Formats: sequence, C-alpha cells, structure tokens
Amino acid sequence: MATVENFPGRLPAANSSERAYRSPPLNLEAEQALLGAILVNNDAYDRVSDFLKPEHFVEEIHRRIYEIAGSLIRAGKVATPITLKTFLGEHDLGGVTVPQYLARLAAEATTIINAFDYGRTIHDLAIRRDLIQIGEDVVNVAYDAPVDASPRDQIEEAERRLYAVAEGGRYDGGFQRFSDALKTAVDMAAKAYERDGSLSGVATGLTDLDRYMGGLQNSDLVILAGRPGMGKTALATNIAFNIARAYRGETRPDGTTVAADGGMVGFFSLEMSAEQLATRIIAEQSGVPSYKIRRGDITESDFQQVAEAVREMQSIPFFIDQTGGISIAQLTARARRLKRQRGLDLIVVDYLQLLAGSRTARNDNRVQELTEITTGLKALAKELNVPIMALSQLSRQVEQRDDKRPQLSDLRESGSIEQDADVVLFVFREEYYLKNKEPRPGTEEHIAWMNEMERAHGRAEVIIGKQRHGPTGTIELQFEAELTRFGNLAREEALPEIR
Repeated sequence: MATVENFPGRLPAANSSERAYRSPPLNLEAEQALLGAILVNNDAYDRVSDFLKPEHFVEEIHRRIYEIAGSLIRAGKVATPITLKTFLGEHDLGGVTVPQYLARLAAEATTIINAFDYGRTIHDLAIRRDLIQIGEDVVNVAYDAPVDASPRDQIEEAERRLYAVAEGGRYDGGFQRFSDALKTAVDMAAKAYERDGSLSGVATGLTDLDRYMGGLQNSDLVILAGRPGMGKTALATNIAFNIARAYRGETRPDGTTVAADGGMVGFFSLEMSAEQLATRIIAEQSGVPSYKIRRGDITESDFQQVAEAVREMQSIPFFIDQTGGISIAQLTARARRLKRQRGLDLIVVDYLQLLAGSRTARNDNRVQELTEITTGLKALAKELNVPIMALSQLSRQVEQRDDKRPQLSDLRESGSIEQDADVVLFVFREEYYLKNKEPRPGTEEHIAWMNEMERAHGRAEVIIGKQRHGPTGTIELQFEAELTRFGNLAREEALPEIR
C-alpha cells in the first residue's frame, strides 16, 4: 500500500531520510543517431544547424563532436570519424577509445531523412531541462533570498529567463522564400481593403493622419515629440483611446482572437497617474473640462454626461501601467505578459526620457542609456509585432528660433531616437507661443496679433518629420484645450499637400 513517502507525484516528507530524485529528460540514442548521420553525410548538419547548438546535447563528448563537426563543415572541409578524432583528445568512454566511438556512431547511423526530427527531439529535451533548472532556481532563490531582495525582481528575472528560453526554443527562423513574403504582403493588402477605412495598419481615428500613414503599422516604432505644453500626451491618449474604443475581435479557426478593427492598448504612463489619465479621457469623451471634474465644479447635467461616458468606457480594452521610473527590461517583461494574457495591438510609452536603461548603461552616460532604450523598444515592436508609440521631449534650442516648428535635429539627447524610429511625429501649436507674445492693447501690433490668434485658435499641427513607408508633411488638426482633445478639421481646404 502506497504511503505519503512513496506515493507517486508527492514530495517526500521534510523529515524523511530518503529523497526522491528524478532524472532530467534526455535521449542519448537520438543524439548518437544524429551525430552518426552527420558523420556519414555532412548535409545532415545543414538540416539542424539553424536551431541546434552544442549546448543542447547532454553528453560532453557529443557536444564536442557536434561543435568540431560544425567547425569543419563551415570551413568547407569534410567531417568524418577520421578527420574528427585528432581534435577530440582523450575521453573516458567506458573502455571505448574516441576513434572506436566515432566509428560506432558512423556504423550505426540512420538515414539523413530523420536528421531534422532527431535534432528537434534533442532541442526540445534541452528546453525542458532549462525549464527544470529555472524552476529549481526560482524555488531556491525564494527560500534563500536576502532581506533587501524584492519578490517583484525575482518574478521579472524568472520571466526574462523563461522568455529567453521561449525565444531560443524556436526553430522556425532563417530564410523564407520570396513567394511567401509576397503572399504575406498580398494578405495584408486584402485585409486593408476589407477593413473600415481601407488601412493597412491600426486606424488612429484621425482621418488625415491615417491618410498619410495608412494607420499605425505593426512592428513600427513611432516617436511622438514636442515641447512641453504642445499636447503630446493628449494626442497619444486620444489615439490610444480611439483604437481601444474601435476594438472588434475576430476568432480564428485555431480558436485565437485577433483584432479585426481597433485593438487592445497597453499604456505605460511614467509621468501621470492612472487616475489623471482616466480623468483626461473622461473629459475628452464627456465634453466636461477635466479641471471641473477634478474640483467637483460640475452641474447635474455635467454629471449625467460624465456618468454616461464612463458607462460607455467600462468594457474598452485599455490597460494602464502607472509605475514610474521602470527600466526598459521591466517594460519589455510587462508588455510580453499583457500580450500573452490579454492580447496587445498597441503600446504607448509616456515618455521616453523617464525610462531607465540597464545599470551598465546608466553608469556610462545618458546618450548610451537612451540608445539602449530606443533599440530595446524597436526590438520589442518587432518581437511582439505591434506598433509602439513613444513620446519624447525636444531640446530647448527650439525656443531660440523665430520659427518654432520642430525639426529632427531637435530630438533630445541622442541621435538613436531618429535612427531607430520608423516614424517621427512632432506636435506644434502656434497658439501656445502667440499667447505669450501679446503686445500692448490698442496698438496696431495688438490688432495684428489678434488676427494671428484668431487664425491659430483651436488648431494644432502634426508634422511628419520621418516616415520609412510613406511621405513626410504637415497635418492640421482641431485642438480643444479645455478637453485636451484632438480632432479632424472639417474644412476640405485644410487637407495637407504631400511633399
């Protein structure tokens, strides 16, 4: 009869003198069969070298054989038992010499046809061993963690290692046929034709901006830059909310859900709290100014508008992370988690300069740190296949010019922002600067200033300074300062000219 101590699947009692050990998963026969196939026909190596590494083998001698065989084959030489034996040295193989072992591998080799399957078996077992090791480390660190160690840090480190295993565990990379790439491009065009607005990317809800960009494209890093007071956060919030509100899911044959329109949004608000961000969105949707909502200075009618707007927004897939000062590594881990658990179609980062790099980069200089951050964001956009919109401050040199419209050279602290970005957008509101230049009332200058203010009132410009996939140019939008709301200009003549 089974007892607690020997019951299958149960851990032994803490005071048990006997410990239950399990062997890690391995398949020595598969390793021997693959190595034999490579020694008989070097073409077998090409079938597995893209994903199979020496460290995936259990036995040290097998690692050495695979590594040396690969070096010979890449050098254009032949890898056989004869050419390999001089590089392997002496090994204790249970009474069998290295030349004898190589000869036995070659003699018992199977057909090259099975090489890929054997390689995949070896690879998958190595991944399982890595998972076991990570699990053991998580348990041991949790038991023996120092007093100042944060459980959150351990979770993020475990997630990082798990994701590294997941990414290293793929054997679907390498070259693809051009015809496959063509099919993907045609499918994207077909989906754009079927989608509302006929856009290849995710619609921002701002018609003229979508016309220029075709929506926000997957895997693109979009930098939205401007001086303080221009409305960067407001524009990013408007776009993010428009996308979340338009979300419509579509179930694939395999049971997964993808966005047919709109998308799920992850918003990293490093500057504002989630409550401040929510207040802005409520103001935008309800038409009640945010300062009135914060002070409670609202009428019964205003309250009804706010309540109605909140009811409509309850089910919108808009997720906010308000943690300040997080690192690019933490942001990456949290974005991956959201993608895995809920789905993800757009990431917004407000703003770039508040992110931290690794400790090494921080100890070096700010330019290197920002380079690491922008490179990491671009890599994350490609990895998750979603657009990332990152907000950025501009340098003060803008204020020294007569024409204060931003340029690419105004991007602050690092040329890596311009280099890594697929799209660079600048927000500019002439009204903001004109307000501070009011002449003395009653003068001719004041009359001219009032005319200028009337022309600029309620207008904003979005300048596309860089776009890999389309034209640059300037788009005019409507801006309601009290509601921090951007919208489309109704006038036809306001449509921009493509330059």
